[in-house]
Amino acid sequence: MTFFRLIAGLFLALALSACADDGPQLQAPTASLGTSLGNASPEYRLGPGETIQVFVWRNPELSITVPIRPDGRFSMPLIEDMTAAGKTPSELSRDIERELAAFVQDPIVQVIAQVDGPGDPRQQIKVLGQATNPTSLSYRRGITALDVIIAVGGLTEFADGNSAVLVRQEGVEKVSYRLRLDDLVRKGDIAADRPLAPGDTIIIPESFL
Repeated sequence: MTFFRLIAGLFLALALSACADDGPQLQAPTASLGTSLGNASPEYRLGPGETIQVFVWRNPELSITVPIRPDGRFSMPLIEDMTAAGKTPSELSRDIERELAAFVQDPIVQVIAQVDGPGDPRQQIKVLGQATNPTSLSYRRGITALDVIIAVGGLTEFADGNSAVLVRQEGVEKVSYRLRLDDLVRKGDIAADRPLAPGDTIIIPESFL
């Protein structure tokens, strides 16, 4: 048995030696997953002259749509002056939460850069809260809640989708409707889908369970 092992080892050594002289060898990858992610497009950062929508969950009196001044700063209720330019919407959200914590218990803030549709900002559908990529989308005929949730990358793991609210302007009043987004997205209940209208806002709260 020892003799056969020696012979097998000799053949293996000869095979490896032949491969070493047989052209370029397969190289180990030099870029890790983290390096690949680092080459992705940079995060969107806010700039002077842009309009931002600041949504403070459970505190509508603090929610505001406001332009970023030429000096890169803005003001909102309870916050007299804050820098926005150069920050991502998520970074600005966390900064506002820290400032509001002196006045509001456990504030939850979402900031989005307001993207106006062609000629009329009222032709937008806004998604706030626990969506993967909260944003504003251009309205198109026949668009539904499912279309919008797919467009924003779905719900986060912390979302309470069945407590989501659709806010719609009807005449001079804003009317709220409940959405069952968990049933729609996670259970495939198409009966929970709803047609949307220009100017609709979908608010997805965080689950506290």
